[in-house]
Amino acid sequence: MTTTPALPGLIIVRHPLVQHKLTILRDRRTPTKIFKELVDEIAMLMAYEATSDLALEPVEVETPLERMTGWRVSGKKLTLVPILRAGLGMVEGILKLVPSARVGHIGLYRDHETLEPVDYYFKIPADAGERDFLLLDPMLATGGSAVAAINSLKTAGAVRIRFLCLVASPLGVARVRDAHPDVPILCAALDRELNERGYILPGLGDAGDRLFGTR
Repeated sequence: MTTTPALPGLIIVRHPLVQHKLTILRDRRTPTKIFKELVDEIAMLMAYEATSDLALEPVEVETPLERMTGWRVSGKKLTLVPILRAGLGMVEGILKLVPSARVGHIGLYRDHETLEPVDYYFKIPADAGERDFLLLDPMLATGGSAVAAINSLKTAGAVRIRFLCLVASPLGVARVRDAHPDVPILCAALDRELNERGYILPGLGDAGDRLFGTR
């Protein structure tokens, strides 16, 4: 992992496998089936990094030979919150790594005229203040949806939130950091800019359309 001094709070996961898979993901020729599998795999690899500082507590266990003190994640279980619909593509990969994680959902879509988020669904566990949240969305473009989703989580009581995406734009990162400087952002790539339609360049297209075959 590397941090970016010009954009504090941004962590870029530069693991060779992540970068290799991301390049295939970007390729316009990659079919829906492979695209889904790659999002799944990259999300799992990135979640390994995103959970590296979860709090631990000691626990006594009996091995086949003797009693010992091991470690387990302390507090409430990790909660994954995909931003619908594209964020759904990242859930299964992370659940392979943390099968006990809870899953909430935030429904947002981007108005194509204003490029601003419109919310339509919100459901997370009731004890939000006691949980660690991974907010999931493959793309951090304008940052509007991410900021709105974090606002909703904090209103519900969440205090420990990480935003996990595959590709981010400098504008999106800056917007999230301005609104929520306490929320770390993890991505696999910081791309160049947004086009006039709010798509990331070079990007990977519309992640939702490519995940669900609606392009």
